[in-house]
Amino acid sequence: METNHNIQLTAGEISQLWTTYLNDTMAVCVLGYFNNKVQDTEIKPVVEYALSLSEKHLQTISFIFNQENHPVPKGFTKEDVKVNAQRLYTDPFILYYLKLFGRLALFNYSFAVDISARKDVRAFFSECIASSLELNRLTSEVLLSKGLYLRPPYIPTPESAEFVQKQNFLNGFFGDTRPVNSIEISHLFEGILTNSLGKATLMGFMQAAQHQEIKKYLKRGVEIAEKHVAVFSDFLRKDDLPAPTSFESCVTDSTDSPFSEKLMMYHTSALIQAGNLNYGFALALSMRNDLSASYSRLMAEVLKYAEDGINIMIDNEWLEKPPQAVERAVIADI
Repeated sequence: METNHNIQLTAGEISQLWTTYLNDTMAVCVLGYFNNKVQDTEIKPVVEYALSLSEKHLQTISFIFNQENHPVPKGFTKEDVKVNAQRLYTDPFILYYLKLFGRLALFNYSFAVDISARKDVRAFFSECIASSLELNRLTSEVLLSKGLYLRPPYIPTPESAEFVQKQNFLNGFFGDTRPVNSIEISHLFEGILTNSLGKATLMGFMQAAQHQEIKKYLKRGVEIAEKHVAVFSDFLRKDDLPAPTSFESCVTDSTDSPFSEKLMMYHTSALIQAGNLNYGFALALSMRNDLSASYSRLMAEVLKYAEDGINIMIDNEWLEKPPQAVERAVIADI
């Protein structure tokens, strides 16, 4: 990939390349372990494809940073994964995992393309979008072929287009409350799905972690996810709509940790990011005031959980510092 050395990388471009590099070093560790454990002959090629994408991303970002004399992040290495550890998750979990994180990657890459001006960086993230769409297609097709694809609820087809005529369309706490609409249903469904998969992921981490502080933090995450699933499911069930299934059965009874606690903590923060992305979209698009209030309250709870996790990472020197602006006061010795 050709790099234009006359144009310096902007802070936005550095941030997206830097974050993508860290995420892909984590992905290489996790997918390398999954690839060593997956047994299903339909799922294994999808894992291999996802792993090859992350490895390719690391090569491209390293090239760009090296050409710009910019330090390459450390991220995660072979020291953070034990690919021969016992199986912690089932094959269907691996497929759902690829679906979730592939969707999160699409959000991140779309933002990266928009914020990037340099031709080579835009080309790289555009290529990332195309390959992520292909990964999404592959995971969706295998999920469908195995009867594992979880669809949002069906609703009746309206007879005609309609317009809102009364303010009580916004009611949720008091007065006449309308049923949830299709937009709200889709976000409630995704909230349940994301939290259910996050809960299962943290359950595996919790039983494999070694230190009590990490175990307690992960247990708290499991409880938060369980609570949020209950809140969102209740909104659907009040209108006689089904909620998606849970993933607890996808976690084995192994206590042999395949990942370092540093990786597990960073991974947990990535799950929080995925959840807050969903909540942010849902909050912006939900019209019932009780739904908006619930998303705001739950986001605040998740943000506090995220802050506590970052403090644990700082205490253990696990949090790699992103590139930042110059501290002028320090330079001036004020």
